[in-house]
Amino acid sequence: MSLQPEPANNPNGRMMTDPPTWLRHLMGFFGNRLINPVHRAKRRAKFEKERVKSGAPHRVEYFHQHDDPYSHLAQQVLDTLKGRYDIELVIHQIRASGGKNQPEQDKLSTWARRDAELIAPYYGLQRPSEMKDRLYVAPVEATLDIGSARLSKLGHYSGAMFYYGGEWFWGVDRLFYLEQWLRDVGACVDPEQPFICPRPDIDVSGADASQLTLDFYPSLNSPYTSIIFDRTIAMARECGIILNHKPVLPMIMRGVPATRQKGMYILSDTKREAEHLGREFGPAISPIGEPTRKIYSLFSWARKQGKDIALMSSALRLTWTQGEGLHRKNGLRKAVELAGLDWKEAQRHLGSDGWKLETARYQIEMTEELGLWGVPSYRLHGGAGEPELCVWGQDRLWLVAAEIRRRAKL
Repeated sequence: MSLQPEPANNPNGRMMTDPPTWLRHLMGFFGNRLINPVHRAKRRAKFEKERVKSGAPHRVEYFHQHDDPYSHLAQQVLDTLKGRYDIELVIHQIRASGGKNQPEQDKLSTWARRDAELIAPYYGLQRPSEMKDRLYVAPVEATLDIGSARLSKLGHYSGAMFYYGGEWFWGVDRLFYLEQWLRDVGACVDPEQPFICPRPDIDVSGADASQLTLDFYPSLNSPYTSIIFDRTIAMARECGIILNHKPVLPMIMRGVPATRQKGMYILSDTKREAEHLGREFGPAISPIGEPTRKIYSLFSWARKQGKDIALMSSALRLTWTQGEGLHRKNGLRKAVELAGLDWKEAQRHLGSDGWKLETARYQIEMTEELGLWGVPSYRLHGGAGEPELCVWGQDRLWLVAAEIRRRAKL
């Protein structure tokens, strides 16, 4: 039986995998409102006004999951956070949510252990495996029930989360966003102090990585991919690494369940990440379903002209920063022509099936060989005796860059 990139019976249903035009625009309306920085500023101002009026402190809630390595990293900064900011820190103990918000629980646990061990030294923290006082023993069930109920009521599903003013900040990776807000409202005891865990820079300056290879697994329907795609390409060109561009289908199209709750968090988090990276994000309209299939059907043809990367870049830019619907013929044409390709010739390849086997193989590589399922994902290999580095997320490109520099002996 030939490999197929999509399951025969996708559990997510047609309304999610191939939404009608009206639904695309409805999702776009609410999503764009959510990420609008003007609306965010108004929400924050309203929260602070009500907080001051009520006499409430700057109350930060933290949700600790005893078997979560990211929680073990976050645990190490709690005392410092309380010392540097005039806050009331409320700590909740929770259990893993699982379900559609965490559908690959075993893979997530394996990945989290590996990832937390990798990033800890860069944040000046102990690796979870080296901690003597990590909170690994589960509290009593009643305590977990209370904490988990609070997490669910507030609308989230993960451990190592900080909550303030209706917004969520994940672990040490997003802590500096919370710190900046607290500084903006005058809650920092000593503003001259640096952030507790500043994000490392994406830096390959001076590196000659021509003997190394980077496999890059992006997806057209991924907000996170949209803000890091061009930066990944620029980094690869800067250091001369051999880059393999391996697009995969969106998780929903691959049959991985998702929820509206998770989607809304991803959008708001991507907006913050985009601002940090100096990238545009929004207005957007989802290219899930047939628009994605049509763009992917052109990759083989575009690659022969050295333009597959340009095509993905233009499609991502149109759909995630200009709100250009790729479900419309005019949107597809813009993506093709912005990539420097001929639209008339493109139409002869549009909708062909040749892309499916290749994409299915990329997906098997990513999920079975790398043990990852989200995008963007990266695999760095090369260097004498060096193991592969496999990481997931736009917020791990700095780690890829650091490893490139190390292997390039810088």
